[in-house]
Amino acid sequence: MIDPVGPMAKAVGAGPAQSVGAAAVSGATRATAAEGPSEFSAALVEAAIDAANVIKAGEAAAISGIRGQASVQQVVEAVMAAEQTLSTAIAIRDKVVSAYLEISRMQI
Repeated sequence: MIDPVGPMAKAVGAGPAQSVGAAAVSGATRATAAEGPSEFSAALVEAAIDAANVIKAGEAAAISGIRGQASVQQVVEAVMAAEQTLSTAIAIRDKVVSAYLEISRMQI
């Protein structure tokens, strides 16, 4: 399997994946102007790690289902969670790209 967020997580020194909302809220309440970008990037790294873990769990559940080691309900729940996570990641990516394009079109 490909682990696209592995090197990024090692560079930042991220620990176990946490929920994005909790990381964003805790970062927003204690972040200062000097810490802002690092807190934001840490929240993005944690979100990417969490998303990758959910998708990996969906793949593992699907493989377990094929082998007969997991019930159909477990497989469906894991795959649906992976699909929702992927849809969320795609929506966030689209918003980031559109924001970048809008900023790049600004007059200096």
